[in-house]
Amino acid sequence: MRTIINLLRRILPAWVFQLQHYLEARASQLIFKNPSNKMIVIGIVGSKGKTTVANILWGILDSKNSPTGLIGTADIKIGSKTIKNHWHKTMPGRWYTQQLLSKMQKAGCKYAILEVPSEAQQNWRHIGINFDTIIFTNVTNEILAVHKNNLELLHKHNKRLLSKLSSLKRKRINGSKIPKTIIANKDSKYFTDYSAFKADKKISYSTESIDSDLVPTNIKSGLKGSSFKLAGQNFELHIPGYINVSNAAAAIATAKTLGLNLDYIAKRLDQYKGVPGRMNLIDSSQPFTVLIDYAHEESGLQYLMEWAKACAPKGSKIVSLICGQGGGRDVKKRPIMGEIAAKYSDSVIVSNDDVYDDDPQEIIRDIINGCKKVRPTLKGIYNIEDRREGIAKALSLANRNDLVLITGKGVDTSMIIAGKKIPWNEHQVVLEELTKLGYK
Repeated sequence: MRTIINLLRRILPAWVFQLQHYLEARASQLIFKNPSNKMIVIGIVGSKGKTTVANILWGILDSKNSPTGLIGTADIKIGSKTIKNHWHKTMPGRWYTQQLLSKMQKAGCKYAILEVPSEAQQNWRHIGINFDTIIFTNVTNEILAVHKNNLELLHKHNKRLLSKLSSLKRKRINGSKIPKTIIANKDSKYFTDYSAFKADKKISYSTESIDSDLVPTNIKSGLKGSSFKLAGQNFELHIPGYINVSNAAAAIATAKTLGLNLDYIAKRLDQYKGVPGRMNLIDSSQPFTVLIDYAHEESGLQYLMEWAKACAPKGSKIVSLICGQGGGRDVKKRPIMGEIAAKYSDSVIVSNDDVYDDDPQEIIRDIINGCKKVRPTLKGIYNIEDRREGIAKALSLANRNDLVLITGKGVDTSMIIAGKKIPWNEHQVVLEELTKLGYK
């Protein structure tokens, strides 16, 4: 069946498939009886930070009195129930998205949070969803094959969603009229473009611009998390990385706009322990830091490496495991990933990810070429195709106070190699390899 579909894609014009996607979205909306009209729906757009913002916001909003749904890259949540996102898509197909929204509505969810990537919008997966709030995180200069490596196509889809927000039907939930709201990151160079669209409310947040509506101050960021003050309230965030203070500010701004007070938000944030697959610290009593992160493209890896360099204890080493995808996914980014890793790391292990039917060694060589471009004399570059062996090597290279960064998979439940889906659990593998080294 996949072979036939691929053949048709080569023969038929693209608009045929776009029309199919659109009609499927509208049909699904009708079949499931417009579930998004019965909940407060929050969409998150941007090329970085969507998953972290979505999960932090879910951690703040979800409660027995206000169950909250979430559709995102890492997990799908219907109140306290978690479903693994096995679709290998941030936003599942049109049918499944409406089906999940229907399940949330039937489970009594007051809020539904959706990551809405530009590639999902390109395929009309957002059609038929009545959004109330749109959060804009940022746009980085990523190389996206799905948009023909054209950043303007990414902007086009995101802005189309924002341009339609104000024209969507206003809801009345529990007697209250729900305003259409835009919450935007003023630190982004695209802030003016993305905040220009019509809305009932517009809120800005920033870690740098003092004239924003919400600005975290007194920021202290370390290996295990951050603390900061916002609108006179102290906050503790148990997720490492300065960039995540900005992500937390987006979630706090949204929760505040929805009517939650800052003291309650701070308590909920303090209870939230981390986003699946994002900056996850692995503790097996080892004398060095091990961190798993989904960073699978250049901007995410850059943030991660900068954080590691800033937080690494004096005299320590950074050991990184990186990878690249096959299946026509962003070939141009591979050497760039290698350049970034080699620039900041003392040792780089290049290993497998979802290679699909591509030659894994070709992917690895592309990345290693990038490593050697910026660090031609770096001896600690390893070509280890088997991911478990690569992880074992990375851990074996670490000494006291070193940082080991395992990137690319996060909480993905599988790897696709030679066209076959292989079960995978990054956290479990890392713990097993630490146990072999004597750490429990």
